[in-house]
Amino acid sequence: MDTEQNRTCFAKHQVDEIDEKTFTYKYTLIEGNGISDNIEKVSYDIKFEGSSNGGTVSKMTTTIYTRGDFEIKEEDLKAGKEKVLGLYKVVEAYLIKNPDAYV
Repeated sequence: MDTEQNRTCFAKHQVDEIDEKTFTYKYTLIEGNGISDNIEKVSYDIKFEGSSNGGTVSKMTTTIYTRGDFEIKEEDLKAGKEKVLGLYKVVEAYLIKNPDAYV
């Protein structure tokens, strides 16, 4: 039995701030599969801005809080960034196909 394939995946987030005037959203991953024993939490600051073509640009800053003097390898950071960008592309494709989903 492969334990990696059969484990339950989850993520527990804490919403830190939502500002409808500035179109910003801040939240923190505080528990789940995205956090190892070496990571205390991961905070995300997201800002939405209008683009010249009538769409929206999303800017995200991620802050990873590690435990002790643990350092994250550059290749691990790049892999994590690619996963997040992949998720954004899936959500974007869904919303383009289903514009009433977010009204």
